[in-house]
Amino acid sequence: MPDFRAYCTPPVAQTVEIVLSPAESHHLVVVNRARCGDTIVAFDGDGTEWICDLTSAHKHNAILRVRSTRRRPSLPYEITLAQALPKGGTMDAIVRKATEMGAARIIPLESERTQVHLDTDRSNRKIDKWQTAALEAAKQCGNAFVPEVLPIQPATAFMATAHGYDLKLIASLQPGARSLKATLAVFAAANGRAPKKVLWLIGPEGDFTPAEMSGSQTYGFAPITLGPLVLRCETAAIYALSVLSYELQNP
Repeated sequence: MPDFRAYCTPPVAQTVEIVLSPAESHHLVVVNRARCGDTIVAFDGDGTEWICDLTSAHKHNAILRVRSTRRRPSLPYEITLAQALPKGGTMDAIVRKATEMGAARIIPLESERTQVHLDTDRSNRKIDKWQTAALEAAKQCGNAFVPEVLPIQPATAFMATAHGYDLKLIASLQPGARSLKATLAVFAAANGRAPKKVLWLIGPEGDFTPAEMSGSQTYGFAPITLGPLVLRCETAAIYALSVLSYELQNP
């Protein structure tokens, strides 16, 4: 079976022993049923992994003995997903899938058609929940990098302040939206390379309003078609990340 994985943040990089947190210990020993002598891959979510032996299978403070340390290389590109909040628990699934596809960060947005509106306390709890979902997905898929889930932001304000990206994309159902392949080809022709930092903006149920779409182009977002069919927002997010990741891996 594959090696077990556990999240940790040791106080020093060249550590010889790692004591897992109560939550990670419980998940490793009780949920995954790891036993003494099993190989555990501990990781810090920022690319460092420790290959360890489980020496104490206590459900509150499991102890790992480090055999070796390695640094996993990051992807040669960085994708940020800015996702307008969907209804229900759909955002949880989007966060998990985005983690599996290597997104660097996830930014939840409130748009004009967003049906979910959270006060500060509920918003903070949601962010914590989504960050936990990202961590769980990283453990499951072997991703050594856990994407950061940023605080919820108003969509238009975010568009206006989204700087530092090579390319800013917005999924669009409007006439005139271009294909991703064509847009990447135009960028490569102008810059002699593929983009390194890309932002994908995905709308809520019912998509962004015409005013938001118009504003996005004012702020430098390129409208991209995801095909002739109308996709659910969670499908759109997964589709957009999948095709973009593929194109950036195979420029």
